[in-house]
Amino acid sequence: MSAKTFELSPGYTISRVIRGGWQLAGGHGAIDRQQAVADLIATFDAGIWTYDCADIYTGVEELIGAARLRLASERGLDAAARMKVHTKLVPDLERLAGISRDYIRGIVDQSLRRLKTERLDLVQFHWWDYAIAGYVDAMGWLNELRLEGKVRNLGTTNFDTPRLAEILAAGIPLVSQQLQYSVLDQRPANSLAGLAAKNGVSFLCYGSVAGGFLSDKWLDVAEPSTPLENRSLVKYKLIIDDFGGWELFQQLLRALKAVGDRHGVDIATIASAWVLQQPQAAAVIVGARNQAHALANTKIMDVALDAEDMAGIAAVIAQSQGPLGDVYTLERDRHGRHGSIMHYNLNAGRT
Repeated sequence: MSAKTFELSPGYTISRVIRGGWQLAGGHGAIDRQQAVADLIATFDAGIWTYDCADIYTGVEELIGAARLRLASERGLDAAARMKVHTKLVPDLERLAGISRDYIRGIVDQSLRRLKTERLDLVQFHWWDYAIAGYVDAMGWLNELRLEGKVRNLGTTNFDTPRLAEILAAGIPLVSQQLQYSVLDQRPANSLAGLAAKNGVSFLCYGSVAGGFLSDKWLDVAEPSTPLENRSLVKYKLIIDDFGGWELFQQLLRALKAVGDRHGVDIATIASAWVLQQPQAAAVIVGARNQAHALANTKIMDVALDAEDMAGIAAVIAQSQGPLGDVYTLERDRHGRHGSIMHYNLNAGRT
């Protein structure tokens, strides 16, 4: 394994930085479609040739599909084949009780059409409520589609340790789990990493820069007052509070800045590079507001943190108070601080 690539399954290699697609979704403002496609191809050319999207990200599968078609048209099928695309299948909470084999097949076929491909590289499955049975059956139906050749790899998104163990025990060949992981939020290390290591499951990590909080922009800045600018900031400010509050967060930023100065990069780059050095971490998923931001993210793969770097960061983390518990447990509590800001039904009106 090089610093820039990771073999997620036999014969299937991804870039260790994955271009996130959520910022291209319709809910984040007007999207210049032509520019978005050009940006996706520029990211590919810079060395980030793996992309993350979802059935619930409005318009994003279609944009990536358009980029794939343009690559094929201008550079040939081999170039298009080098683009790896990971999508997610996220049934609405209100639909869970009625999930069927036909429903799962329909969503996969929809993603195939949007992404302009005959086989999905990776489908990552999410389930909102464990009290509703069906997630193991749904993974079984996805595995049928894998055996048919419509899906190459199977993964999960935000499952906790007991439920991931349940899916693995059912014989589902998982290669990955997408989850939140950062210097502020190390819940994956509590128990899930051990299970994943025993079963060959790698982590695809989002939230490595905590919605932008882990950046030079917030160094030596007073704690922001509410309301915050967007839901992402609200979400990650709760993580900062659980970590130990604003002053400890500032200590962490200073430690990251010291490491970044030694490597000639910014805080955000160090924060993501730290995640890549955690057990089971295959890649970080990073968003980009524009082409320049996307190209800057390639620097993450050039940074190798040494023992001194890791020790300086660990000294601050050792003072943290949380967040506690298993992966995504806080977010699943729909009445709690974290879960109450989540959107659980995102497919309404999607075609």
